[in-house]
Amino acid sequence: MKRALLGLIVLITVVIIVFFGLGLYSETGSPPGLSNGQLAPCPDKPNCVSSESSPSDDHSIAAFPVTPGMGEEPLLKVKEVIELLGGDVNFSNEQYLASTFTSDLFGFVDDVEFRVDQGSGLLHVRSASRVGYSDMDANRKRVEQIRTLLINN
Repeated sequence: MKRALLGLIVLITVVIIVFFGLGLYSETGSPPGLSNGQLAPCPDKPNCVSSESSPSDDHSIAAFPVTPGMGEEPLLKVKEVIELLGGDVNFSNEQYLASTFTSDLFGFVDDVEFRVDQGSGLLHVRSASRVGYSDMDANRKRVEQIRTLLINN
């Protein structure tokens, strides 16, 4: 009984150390940025969503319409919402915004990027975890939360 309990404690300790290590490792990355004028494609893992993925792809999420309420520079409004939600904007110009969100417990970093498509009047979005495989839909939920705040503000 004591041996099993000790084994369980060791296993839990190792898992916690690994998760903290992954959190630290995720801090070393950076947003992938634009590739040929578009947001980078999602990797073959379920922890990423992108409005520039094929609609039949599991990574697909709707782009944001640019509305008059966003003003002349829609990414300024996006920046406000990201900061309201606790994210950090790492880079921004008139066409592209890169931001990060860091989880509270283990410090996992997720990249959230936006690209203005003037021709279609859309804001394309990509949100992805830097490490791990599954995110339990955290990136999809975050994008929808940003969408809701942009529409209601």
